[in-house]
Amino acid sequence: MRIQEAIVVEGRYDKAAVSAVADTLILETAGFGVFKDAERLALLRRLAEKRGLIVLTDSDGAGFVIRNYLKGAIPKERVKHAYIPDVAGKERRKRAPGREGKLGVEGMPAQVLRDALLRAGATVLDGTAPERPAGDLTPADLFALGLSGVPDAAARRAELLRRLDLPEHMSAKALLAALNALYTPDELDSLLKDR
Repeated sequence: MRIQEAIVVEGRYDKAAVSAVADTLILETAGFGVFKDAERLALLRRLAEKRGLIVLTDSDGAGFVIRNYLKGAIPKERVKHAYIPDVAGKERRKRAPGREGKLGVEGMPAQVLRDALLRAGATVLDGTAPERPAGDLTPADLFALGLSGVPDAAARRAELLRRLDLPEHMSAKALLAALNALYTPDELDSLLKDR
């Protein structure tokens, strides 16, 4: 389902599970890494302001610590909270269950994740409203702009990341997702011309 809000999860396996049910920008907190990463938090705040944010963390104690941190760091009117049920078990990739013995986001069936997002009030886009403005940037656009796949692309990307106040270690793929989430094509064109 296509939804308007960006979703924040704890890690990459959670991101993979959620991407199977939601077509939107999905970001990771890197677990407790978000506590020390001012750039990541600033990006989450900007996304919350621009399109709204859904927090979807595990139902264990660590998940609630991260959720509560984000609750206090991002304006509450711009954040929705999706909750998964407490289900005993372990994820297939793990040898042993977590400390509390509960399945996390990555271990939830797709329908459970979908229901959690809908209960949280996710804005489902029905095809009549554009998910993003027409003309989304593509990897080919980044190449044409000299931001990937060319000599000095990393330096150009780093300069653009600084100008846009985005995290400095974003890959070209992450930059592409952030640009499409934060700017219309016209806004981005204007920003790039001001170089």
